[in-house]
Order: sequence, then C-alpha cells, then structure tokens
Amino acid sequence: MKKTLALLLSVCMVIALLAGCGSSNQGSAPAGNTAGAETGGGSSAPASSNAGEVQKVSLKVWVPEEEMEITRQMADSFAAAHPEYDITFDISITGIDESVNLLETDSDTAADVFQVPSGSIVQVTNEGLLLPIGYQVDAVKALYGDGAITASSGEDGLLYGIPFSPNSFFMFYNKSLFTEDEVKSLETMLAKDLGNNANGEKIYNFSFTIHNSWYIESFFYAAGCSVFGPDGKDPTAMDWNNANGFAAGKYCIDLVNNPNYLEDQDGIAGAMMNDGRLGALCSGTWSANDIKAALGDDYAACALPTVVINGTESNLSNFADYKCYAVKASTAYPLAAQQFAEWLCNEENQKIRYEENAVTPTCLSLASDPALAEDPASAALLAQTEFAVAQPSIPQIGQYWTPVEALGTGIVHGEITEANLQQNLDAVVESVTTKLVG
Repeated sequence: MKKTLALLLSVCMVIALLAGCGSSNQGSAPAGNTAGAETGGGSSAPASSNAGEVQKVSLKVWVPEEEMEITRQMADSFAAAHPEYDITFDISITGIDESVNLLETDSDTAADVFQVPSGSIVQVTNEGLLLPIGYQVDAVKALYGDGAITASSGEDGLLYGIPFSPNSFFMFYNKSLFTEDEVKSLETMLAKDLGNNANGEKIYNFSFTIHNSWYIESFFYAAGCSVFGPDGKDPTAMDWNNANGFAAGKYCIDLVNNPNYLEDQDGIAGAMMNDGRLGALCSGTWSANDIKAALGDDYAACALPTVVINGTESNLSNFADYKCYAVKASTAYPLAAQQFAEWLCNEENQKIRYEENAVTPTCLSLASDPALAEDPASAALLAQTEFAVAQPSIPQIGQYWTPVEALGTGIVHGEITEANLQQNLDAVVESVTTKLVG
C-alpha cells in the first residue's frame, strides 16, 4: 500500500513538473494576476487564466510631459488587444529624471510602470524596488543589442528595464556657419570668426554644459581618464587627479575663458541658437524639434567633435545609457504591468514614438530604417555611440554627481583656476571614492 501511494505521488509530481516546463524559457510569471504569461509578442492578446474571465486591473503610469498623448494612445491600443482585462489607466506627468527619487521616497504611491535611466537600475534593484521582467523575457531581449540588455539588467543578471531609446547627447549646429569638416574638430570651430548676426550681436561658436556632471566627463574621457576603472565597476577607482585629469581640467578652464565659448545655463544656448547668435550646442534628441524649428534649412547634427588635450587629438567621449520602462516590485498587478511595459517598448510602438516624437529607437530591426538615416539627430546619436562610454551602474555612481557638479560649477564661475585645480581634483576623487556604497 505504501509503495502504491508513493508511486501515485511520484506520477503526480512528474505530471506537475511537465506542466511547469511548458513555459520555462519565458521566465516565471509573478504572483498576482498571471494570465497570459505563456503568450508571445506585444501585439497578440494573451489568453485568460480562466476562459472568458475578465479581470479588473488599474495601472498607474508615469511619463514625461511630451509623451502624455502618445502614451494615452498606446494605452488604448493595449486595452483593445487585451480583452481579458477591464483596465483603467492613471497616466500622469513625471520625468525620467524624477522617477527614481520618487520611487525611493514612497514606493507605495509610486507608479506601477514608469521610465527609468538604465544607469540607475542597479541602485534601485539593490533596494528591492523593481520587478524583474519575466513576461516574454527571451522575446524582449531578442529585440536589442547586448549593450542595451546589459545596461538594463541588475547585478543578478536579470532584466529590470526594457530599453526603448539610447540616452546620450551629441552636437547640433548651424550649417550656414560651419561645414561638415569644420565640426569634426572643436579647435577648428573655436578658431573660426563667425562675426555678428543681423542685429549686430556677436555669434558664439560653441556651447556646452561644463557645470553639469552628466556632461563634463566628456573631456576627462577624451584625456584617457575613467570613472570607476576601465569597466566602470571598481567603486574605489577614479583617476581624474592624475596628469591626464589635470590636463582635462585645464582644457575646461581654458574653454570657459575662450571668448567664442558659451556655457549653457538655464537654456540660454537654445535661445541664442534661435536668435542666430550661436553656431553649435550640445544636447540630445529631446531638443531636436526646437532646434530644427530655430534653424530651418540650416539645421544639422553630428557626433561630438575632437579635442586636443596634451597634444593628443581624441573624440569627446560621454556617458551613454538607455531610457527604459520598468515596473515597481510592489505593483498589485505584476503581469499586466509587465505586459504594458513590454507593449510601450515593442517594435511597433518604438516606431510610432520615433515618427511622432522623434525619439530614436533602440530596437535593432529599426536601425536600418531609412527615416533614421535621413534624420540628423538620430544619425548623430547613433554616430556618437561609437565614442560613448556606458554610464557606470554600480551604486557608487550616487557619490559621483554632486562633487563633479561642484567641480564644473567652480570652473565656470572662475573659482577653480589652474593654480588650485589639482587640489580640487584631489577633493573630487576623495569625495567620489572614499565613502563606499554597498
């Protein structure tokens, strides 16, 4: 009798295991609503866990202001494609630069689905605030290159963000003032006399944001320095206070003192570009529509120029990460939230987002789209990725922003000079690396 019972139990276990293996390559479905975890593609409606059952779902979604309307459209198409849900969306404005702080402050009131920069993913996942993407994870990963997937994953190797657009900056310029060859070199650009505009006002040659710690690293990378070591993973390593770092800092000091340079503060560069008082500025695709409207037929964009530091010419090399959609760990509807995040980032919606909002897609299949090659901003962003460095994603990056911003601000305001530069570089390195973040 005992042997018979044991045999029956064994058979039941085998049957259960076989049933569980059917979707093993799709990632495990999270707790909560689990309907549809086994289905593929962003455009097909999954089957309900119980045939004919309709589940009430409410999702809170954060998006930047410029994406409100397009997100509403995508929410409507998602609801139409998922009849197994009676779904309500609460879509509100929250920028990608605000979402992490708000999530950390109060995860209970945070959105279920929101945008997050890939550079913050490790930090937030280590705090247990993001849900790993299990829904159609293999199909999702297949849409992107290895760099995008690595940048959007946690230290445990799981995917926590779905990358829908590269996030970096490049250079816009007025092609009536500079040629395609001239914009390849910052030295060439600064040496050119652009004269005055129609109102007799001086035309500045080049604008950058040295006081911003997401921008200033470009000069230090160009000089051969690194942030947290060559692979960006050593929290004790930052070499900005060596000879190369000193040369980069001196270059920045000389640049802000160049009469043809304009520091971009409070949006002044965009305003002066609009008034015909600026030849080139550095920004991202988020500025493309405004700059295109300002320049008209003279609108152009390219990768960041080269600089000559310590007698060596090299490209400005900036941070690059990805804009991702993520799901908070405590969402009441983990499956529906993952499905909606995947929907927002699928190939069709990345193309719609590009066509309507000029947001450059990350999806590999869209890279060869003729429209991207013909769009100056998207082409420039993709060209800059050749020189960009993946923004470090280790928790120690949180120690980087404030000290480096203070360094750039001191240079711009003339408080940091060649005489005290070494002292300030030493202080920055100590501030960034001394207090280790686990």
